[in-house]
Amino acid sequence: MTSLWLDRTPVSVPVTPAPGEEYDCVVVGAGLTGLTTALLLARAGRRVAVLEARTIGAVATGNTTGKLSLLQGTHLSAIAAKHSARTVLDYVAGNLQGQQWLLRFCAENDVATQREDAITYAGTEAGAALVGKEFRACADAGLEVEQTDATELPMRTYGAVRLPRQAQFDPMDVLEALTLQACDHGATIFEHTRVHGVHSGVVDTEHGRICAGAVVLATGTPILDRGGFFARLEPNRSYAAALRVPGEFPRGMYLSADSPTRSLRYAPHRGEDLLLVGGSGHIVGRSRSPQAHLDEMIDWARTHFPGAHPTHRWAAQDYASIDELPYAGPLLPGNDTVLVATGYAKWGMTNAVAAALALTGTVLGGQQPWADAYRTWRGSELAGAAKAASLNAHMARYLATGWIDAIRSGGDGAPAEGQGRVERRGARPVGVCTVDGATTAVSAVCPHLYGVLSWNDAEQSWDCPLHGSRFAHDGKLLEGPATHDLEQA
Repeated sequence: MTSLWLDRTPVSVPVTPAPGEEYDCVVVGAGLTGLTTALLLARAGRRVAVLEARTIGAVATGNTTGKLSLLQGTHLSAIAAKHSARTVLDYVAGNLQGQQWLLRFCAENDVATQREDAITYAGTEAGAALVGKEFRACADAGLEVEQTDATELPMRTYGAVRLPRQAQFDPMDVLEALTLQACDHGATIFEHTRVHGVHSGVVDTEHGRICAGAVVLATGTPILDRGGFFARLEPNRSYAAALRVPGEFPRGMYLSADSPTRSLRYAPHRGEDLLLVGGSGHIVGRSRSPQAHLDEMIDWARTHFPGAHPTHRWAAQDYASIDELPYAGPLLPGNDTVLVATGYAKWGMTNAVAAALALTGTVLGGQQPWADAYRTWRGSELAGAAKAASLNAHMARYLATGWIDAIRSGGDGAPAEGQGRVERRGARPVGVCTVDGATTAVSAVCPHLYGVLSWNDAEQSWDCPLHGSRFAHDGKLLEGPATHDLEQA
């Protein structure tokens, strides 16, 4: 599956880092957070390197829906339920600054944007209460929202909250412009350079060691276990499709308050407007059939938009923190040499830039007035204690049941095309799958913290139900906190 945004000739930076090179700052990850951070630091005169394990935008940013909005479904009311009014205002201020910075950058670099209203709507009577809570939280935070019963949607709704003049864009257009600007200001970007570890100012990569005064981990979830962020984040996978639809369809940016989530927007693409539909999310590695989630979403789109024909299908991964707020700051308390950014809860377009601004302020010795809402170590996480306990109890259950099921399992012949299974060979679980006519076998144990992997029939990958690491069918690492490929079986 390839996203609408990644269906293009990619921007290319074919350079490989030389072992022993020294930089003021090394940024790990070439998505929106990493490239914005690199540009800000390079503008400030720092010597910056960006290390990307795959290619620019290959993970979260290249698979987003590309909404740059301060109305974020029902997320603000979820934050308001756990935090003070001051924290809510700081979160909104950070998102506003991130949004305005990115809009100025797009205008200055001829990146196309579309200014449309953002609408959170209720698809059921129960959803109406959620919409009401979101309206009150947004209004209390100073956002100019309005309640309405009028939408462009072709199905019955039960009320909505609208925030005018938000924005949408092609996220890869933004990354290409950030790449060019960062390089023009002296940053160096290295693709196909996986980081395996960071110790005492030394970054260990597959091409050798690099020295850094500071390191920023902009990798979706931190690839270093120091700080235990893997136990403070929930990895979620959701789906999207671009569809060619005959006739008119909504022009606003819609998101349902109900479950399963439904996200809608239009996207200009090669001379026509396509309809983007997203949603049907689940925790990574914990679905018997991810393909069923994708099929359900597309069936919903075809039901409400007759004649709709999918042109692209894809999936994205994001991480939600235990207390609803993002993290942007030190990996460990009191140590600003390794910084992290994560926990955007699917609102990475505004939060990525806000995080980059906060991290840059830390590196340069400054402070954003709203950055307390993004602190990586905060007493307010006590508000998420119940969620943390539940999250980690589920992880323990999946760790135990994965091993028990693997010990009991067996295999009989090669799996069917596009299918995979975990079976026991001797004392260890092995993942066997058939893709493009070839059957491969790899270790089914995640090298991060030894969870037993599950087969993703939508993307033909091995996914970890513990902390969200994902591997291609042949064992190559795709994303997550793991830093090494699977062993061949």
